[in-house]
Amino acid sequence: MIRLEDATKYARAKGINKTILDRVNLVMPRGKSVGLLGRNGAGKSTLLRLIAGTIQLDGGRIVRRAKVSWPLGFAGSFQGSMTGEQNVRFVARIYGVDTEQLVDYVADFADLGPFFRAPTSTYSSGMKARLAFGLSMGVNFDYYLVDEITAVGDANFKAKCKAVFEDRLQDSDVVMVSHSTSTIRDYCDTGIVLEDGKLTYYEDVEHAIEAHDRNMRMK
Repeated sequence: MIRLEDATKYARAKGINKTILDRVNLVMPRGKSVGLLGRNGAGKSTLLRLIAGTIQLDGGRIVRRAKVSWPLGFAGSFQGSMTGEQNVRFVARIYGVDTEQLVDYVADFADLGPFFRAPTSTYSSGMKARLAFGLSMGVNFDYYLVDEITAVGDANFKAKCKAVFEDRLQDSDVVMVSHSTSTIRDYCDTGIVLEDGKLTYYEDVEHAIEAHDRNMRMK
């Protein structure tokens, strides 16, 4: 379960304060995969990062009674002076998983060859994405946070990413941001619409998509 209690978040852009969350109270129950919908700039990616704990609220709190991932594929927190392997070892210690098992899994999955033992500052964006996705899949979470599901590499690697992600979701839930309503329908059974700092939960994802479409037609 993930619970938002009077959750408040502001963002500042171009000298203007924008309300992302305005004293929001909401519960995301276990056993439900959630599609997060909202117009461009509403704050969907910010909300995922808040749920992950990579940024902080300005008021209220988020209660996580589950093991929650970082945003899937998020590579921004890699320490550039450390190798891919060293970054994986660091994450293993943080999440209390078997270090050698995780290193072996990510090395095989990401298929970076000798670059796995090179500083991540030398990686291309695609290489970082491969490392990040493999690392995300190497740790079992109750909730996977997904911001625009993307796959990198050739067709075989993309197919491998899709297969392992769908396997993880047999026992886990997802909170997903996507501009593709077909992707939301594929992975989610409930929905949340973010509009003007308010979150509205819909038990049926189709109702969430309909509400989002209405919002988009209004402005």
